[in-house]
Amino acid sequence: MSLYLLVPIFLDSYEQRRWQALRKNFWIGFWRLADPKISLASFASMFLGACLAATALPLDWRWLGLTIAGIFALEIAKNASGEIVDFDSGADLGVAPQDRSPFSGGKRVLVDRLLTRRETIGIAATFYLLAILLGLFIATFRDPRVLAIGMIGVACAYFYHSPPLKLSYRGLGEIAVALCYGPLICAGTYLVQTGTVAAEVVWLSTALGLLIGAFLWVNEFPDYSADRKSDKRTLVVRLGRKRASYIFAFGILISFVMLLAAPFVARLSLGVWLGLAGLPFAIFAAFRLLMAPESTTRIVPAQIATLLAFVLFALGTGAGALIR
Repeated sequence: MSLYLLVPIFLDSYEQRRWQALRKNFWIGFWRLADPKISLASFASMFLGACLAATALPLDWRWLGLTIAGIFALEIAKNASGEIVDFDSGADLGVAPQDRSPFSGGKRVLVDRLLTRRETIGIAATFYLLAILLGLFIATFRDPRVLAIGMIGVACAYFYHSPPLKLSYRGLGEIAVALCYGPLICAGTYLVQTGTVAAEVVWLSTALGLLIGAFLWVNEFPDYSADRKSDKRTLVVRLGRKRASYIFAFGILISFVMLLAAPFVARLSLGVWLGLAGLPFAIFAAFRLLMAPESTTRIVPAQIATLLAFVLFALGTGAGALIR
């Protein structure tokens, strides 16, 4: 990547313009892989974990910063390695123009020729290495138990798309996402701060994980035809869009029921019910998807609403937990 930071002073005017175009494409492609919209899932889980940790001990902002950096690096690495697999399988190439949305259809950095295959592999390798090094640093100097959580996270990130497991191609990607973006990231953030994992963290992070899994779920609907043709057997493909829309509604219902039960089951303050701010958006998303599970244009508002549902759930629940 550092090659693109060099100034091509020895090129003629035509070559300079071409170089600048390539450099611009590189950074546009990299920005797509960083994808702030999708990274909101991991940030929501870290926010909840940090707020819950702050109810037990003062936050150590240095370790929190390293945690955020490590997980963000892993996000970029996962997106980059996944692009290669989805391009090779035809999953990204097979998405029809009318089925594309801001939240599905892949990052398309190879399809749109923003990055070369070599550049995409380089980004994946660089950020997997960075994530691993940060994880090892935290495990060495803060808490060795973080290493186990980090190993599971790296494995899920890489094998979400890549062989031999190819979790997203076998109908296991949704489970992996709910696990990683719920209990794994949230509990890992809490562990780094407090040196332990409390029952209330597992309970609330599982509820959040179900909502984030629902976000992946709704994003799979526009990709249904392309995934089916490329033998990407997501649960939406396996179940069919109509039945999958009912499962989506059931999943978000369970998530908010768990939130309502949290003060009694996990002995948390009633302030966590501020997370119910996400409920209207979740209800809207469920009804929207149930009414039109095969229309991408009508599904996009459901995608946006599901994103808002889990973000507001995390923000409200995390902030509410701090109320005593």
